[in-house]
Parts: sequence; C-alpha cells; structure tokens
Amino acid sequence: MKPITVAIAGYGQRGSLYASYALRMPDVVKVVAAADVRPERLAKLASSNGLEDSALYGSVEDMLAQPKLADLLIISTQDKQHHAHAMLGLDKGYAILLEKPISPSLQECLEIRDAAVRANTPVAVTHVMRYSPFFRQIKNWVASGRIGQVTAIHAIECVGYWHFAHSFVRGNWRRADESSPVILAKSCHDMDLLHWLAGARCQKLSSFGGLSHFKRENAPPSSTERCLDGCGVKKTCPHNAERFYLDEEVRRIHGGWPQSIITNDHTPEGMERALREGPYGRCVYRCDNDVADHQTVTMLFENGVTANFTLSAFTHDNTREIKIMGTRGEISGKGSTRLLTLTEFGEEPVTVDLSASVKELSAGHGGGDIVMLREVADMVRTGTAPSDSISDIAGSVHSHVMALAAEHSRVNGGMAVDLAAFEAMHGGARNG
Repeated sequence: MKPITVAIAGYGQRGSLYASYALRMPDVVKVVAAADVRPERLAKLASSNGLEDSALYGSVEDMLAQPKLADLLIISTQDKQHHAHAMLGLDKGYAILLEKPISPSLQECLEIRDAAVRANTPVAVTHVMRYSPFFRQIKNWVASGRIGQVTAIHAIECVGYWHFAHSFVRGNWRRADESSPVILAKSCHDMDLLHWLAGARCQKLSSFGGLSHFKRENAPPSSTERCLDGCGVKKTCPHNAERFYLDEEVRRIHGGWPQSIITNDHTPEGMERALREGPYGRCVYRCDNDVADHQTVTMLFENGVTANFTLSAFTHDNTREIKIMGTRGEISGKGSTRLLTLTEFGEEPVTVDLSASVKELSAGHGGGDIVMLREVADMVRTGTAPSDSISDIAGSVHSHVMALAAEHSRVNGGMAVDLAAFEAMHGGARNG
C-alpha cells in the first residue's frame, strides 16, 4: 500500500507526535515537508524522518506559498493561527487534518467549515477520543440498541490537578484572550463526544463555574513568586514545580510529559534554569491565569436526550468518566481503568476490559491518535467521504458552538442559550 504524503504545519508537541507515528506506519503516511519558526525543531525532524533542508520551511506561510507539496496538511500551530493556515491550505487544495480547537473564534470556525464545503475538500478535526477503543465500544453498544433509547448522559472530565496546573495555570492555555476558554481548549473533545453519542445536535444549554482556587488571594503566606525562591510550603504543596519537573521518579511516573516540553535543554541545569526563568516555575497562586478551574454544562439535544458535563481541575487522575442511561439499560466506565460495563435491565452486568486493545495501539489518547491517523489517511487515499467515526468539519464546528455557547452562558450567570440562535448571531447558517 502506497502511503499518503504529509506536510506538517507547526512542529510542536502534536506535530512531533504525528512525525513519530509516520515512522511507525511507513505504509500509511510519509512526512515530506514541515514548517516551524524554530530551526532546532526542524533540525530534529530532519534527523528523525530523513527530510532534506529543501523540505523545511521557517514559516507555514512560506511552505504554503509553494505548489502543493503533499496529499494531507496537518495543522498543529497555535490555536489563533489555525484559521489563516487552514484557509491557505484549502486554497492550495490540501486535504486537512486540523488540530482542535478549530479556532477560538466561532466566526472563524464557521468560515473554515464553509470554505471546506465550497472547495469540496475533506477537513478532519483531531477529536481523537472518537477513535479510542473505549469510546468506540460505547458507541457500538449505543448503536446496537442494547440499552434501548438513550435518555440521559452524565460525563466528567477529570483534568488532573497536575495537568491543570501545567497547562491552564502556568502554561499556554492559562488565559482565554491568548488561547481560548478551557471549556473549548480542553473540553471540545467532550462536546464532540456528547453530540456523537446523543445522536443529535444540541438545542439548548446552560453553564456555571469559574476560577475559584488558583488566585493570589489563596496563596499561602509563606509562598514565593517562584517555587525555587525558597517557598515555605513547597514540601506540602501538591503543585510544587521543583518536585514535579525535576524529581526523576515523578517524571518516570508521568512518562516524561509534560516535564520534557518546558525547555529544549533537558539537562538538570537546563531544567532548573527553565523553572527559574520561564513560566513553569511560577507559583500557581501567582500567575496571570484567568480560565475557569471548574465548570458544569447542562444540555438538551434535539432528540430529547439530556446531558450533564462537569470539568474539574481538582482530581487525582487525568481521565474521563461516563454513564449513559437508556430505556432498557445503561453503560458506565472510567477511561483510566479501561473498563466498561453494560447493564441490560434484568440481566447480569457485562464488563469489558479494553486494556489489551489500548496497549496494542500504544499511542496517545487511549490509542485514538493512531486509529485517527490511519482512518484519515484511508479517507484521503480513497477519496471517500468522512465516515460517522471521522470528526469532519461540520460536526466538529457544532462541538465548538456548544463549547462557546457554554462559556457565554457561564460568564452571563448561567443563562439558557439557544444553539441555533447563538450560531446565527455569529454569522453561521445551520450546516451538518
């Protein structure tokens, strides 16, 4: 089987993962070009994937100014760059795999969707949870009718106290004005899953939550601006950056992420310098963050299904929990255990352990990354329309409408928001 060719726009954490997957699946995808503003990142890609200097570009704009270089363009740049890069890619005729969120701006999301429809070009969004064995099994059970008609869904995103502190207090997604609200940046996955599992578009929602803990007024009196500046509570603080980023045992437990991305110099001296000078060494109570650390959304879908979703920073595990209630049974599970239980009323519960399936795939997001790349490659190779499992641009935009409507509700005291009216207010017509 001849692999499809791929150009990577933005060689950061996600871009580098796709390049590594290409090495594992040489018959599926082959990286032939890449762009990034950091020469050292491109040099790393050239070394690992065997690219010549002529295939490397110092900006995405330079790469997309060339004649079409590949079958598929993977866009993994910063959130606010997605719109410009997607529109350039569509103009060049690329099929696109676009990192989520599509854009922090709903108007830009709608423009990308409409441009893809006009160009009749496939644009898939990396809602990778759809591709994981865990959520695929849930979808299959729902579709089989074994729990009857779905009536309600309860879902929790346990962000993990350590993950939230890294990404949403100290890190790139800490401020809504610089990236996007946390309900979009982190939970557009969940909005997509709820839309997919409910089998209908969301009609109305309301949301409550806010930033309650990671604020200056909650800083312990003996804490300091940086964890390495003689903080008086670092031995008992769960967010102690010195322990989290420098302790070898903690790094081993978390598989080296996110410790490995705070600097390109992974020597002990380089890591310590990053904590003394960079954003990840700051006290979590003394940062410039403003995104919510907990949020709940209540939804009504057009087919009558109701759903409740909660995101929380205050959990030990980084996982998702779900219960789906139907007229003839229920499904429940927790992603970190890989266990799913199907209970048909009047029958003994059946529990499925998906650990072996996830281990076999051995990739991010419970195995979803690898499956997604394979299926998108097949779609591009065969020229077929996206299947139900592929998160195409129309369905993905609806998840963003849901997330941004939820944020609009939250900052307006939990007001009920009509999704069709909210989308129309931003210049969109019902699509998908």
